Amino acid sequence: MLSIPNLLIILCIVMVLSILIIFFLISNSKKNISKVQSEFEDKIKLKEQDAEGKLTQKMKDLEINYKGQMFQLREKLVNENKDRFDELQKIESRLTQREEVLDKRRQSLDSKDFSIEKRLSEMQEREKKIEENEKHYVQLIEQENMKLERISGLTAQDAKKELMDKYEEEAKTDIHDQIKKYEEKVKQNLTMESQKLIAAAAERFSNDYVAESLVSVVSIPSEEMKGRIIGREGRNIRALEMATGVDIIVDDTPEAVVVSAFDKVRREIARLSLEYLVEDGRIHPGRIEEVVKKTTKEIENLILQAGKDAVVELSIKDVHPELIKYLGRMKYRTSYSQNALEHSKEVAHLAGILANELGLDPYMAKRAGLFHDIGKSATHEIEGSHVEIGFDMARRFKEPPQVLNAIMSHHEDEEPNCIESVLVKAADTLSAARPGARREIAESYVKRLEALEGIANSFKGVEKCYALQAGREIRVSVLPESVSDSQADFLARDIAKRIESEQTYPGEIIVTVIRETRHMATAH
Repeated sequence: MLSIPNLLIILCIVMVLSILIIFFLISNSKKNISKVQSEFEDKIKLKEQDAEGKLTQKMKDLEINYKGQMFQLREKLVNENKDRFDELQKIESRLTQREEVLDKRRQSLDSKDFSIEKRLSEMQEREKKIEENEKHYVQLIEQENMKLERISGLTAQDAKKELMDKYEEEAKTDIHDQIKKYEEKVKQNLTMESQKLIAAAAERFSNDYVAESLVSVVSIPSEEMKGRIIGREGRNIRALEMATGVDIIVDDTPEAVVVSAFDKVRREIARLSLEYLVEDGRIHPGRIEEVVKKTTKEIENLILQAGKDAVVELSIKDVHPELIKYLGRMKYRTSYSQNALEHSKEVAHLAGILANELGLDPYMAKRAGLFHDIGKSATHEIEGSHVEIGFDMARRFKEPPQVLNAIMSHHEDEEPNCIESVLVKAADTLSAARPGARREIAESYVKRLEALEGIANSFKGVEKCYALQAGREIRVSVLPESVSDSQADFLARDIAKRIESEQTYPGEIIVTVIRETRHMATAH
């Protein structure tokens, strides 16, 4: 057994050894930590150097790429400037050529002005001589008239009246012959030139036309769908009619419903809405209003697009957006069943072609032709004729004076003051009068033919008359004992003037008077 003092000594020795071991371990750990720290710092330095090298390389790559792009951009700009310079040189050369041509024309005009002035002075001298001779001849005639009055015992007025009564019919016949010769002479040149222009324009432009009616037919899959369209106690069909402003006709026609309305826009909205509802199958007042609103928006977009398409098709520039919208609305307007927008585009094409044939700039003629009937897009909203409405509309949207005059003059509300107005009027007549362009309601058509025949029958000496070629010609047969050949020509003119003053019609009406003399004999 160890004694207590020995135990204490052993404990002290153990404690001293433990302290030495702990101190040794702490010193070794510090050395390891410093070693690891130095290695970590070395790694960090290596990574920083590597990152700096990569960054420097990227900066160099970016600089090289930037310089390459700048070089390409500079070459592109140099090429564009070169092309523009070449184009400007071409324009300058063309302008120089035009200036030379204008100088030559100015010199030619100066020489012509000099010759005209010379001729004018010669004409003035001749006029003076003619006036002097005229005074001398008037004196001689007065002296001779006085001698004749003394010899015959009649005054000049009495003799003149007697001669007029005796030769009135012969003079009338001679005048008629002279007028006819003059008309034939003028027509030989005028008709040939106008026919050439119209034929060239008509050959270079043609357009298909489909006549439109006042009703649209909507196909339905079955007869059971008619009941769903009508709805309980007719609430669905009433809601559709109230929302669209049309008449929905559901009759015995198999698998079809008729939409009737004078306004084609409302009719188209109703037709499309009904087709959507039939296809969807959900038909009730709430759904009807929703579909009608959606369809109305679609039609408005179609109207705007139709106006834009017409302007782009004819290459018309700087048109007010509101005027484009009114132009698009003409797609759903008709005149004598002829689509107003198609008619306006056709008139624009024809007017442009006629201007081109005459050696004029066709742009303004096409613009005036496109907008000549623009007032028809608002005649159902604004009171007044389509000419007045179109003129106010075009003036409000600052259209050129040629367009304003073409609108006012194409129905002779005022005189044309530019060549574009004349061309638009000719193109309008050509478009409206070509076969198949327009249709009329049967009742009004029959009444117009009856009125034409009534006008012809009201003249004295008319035996019978017939309206032919859908009212384009009136053929009148007269009694030969009541109407002479010269009177027949005057009769045709009088009937034509009467038709012009009393009737409204598209195109022209030809009046043909026939005087037939029959001689009979009997052989025994």
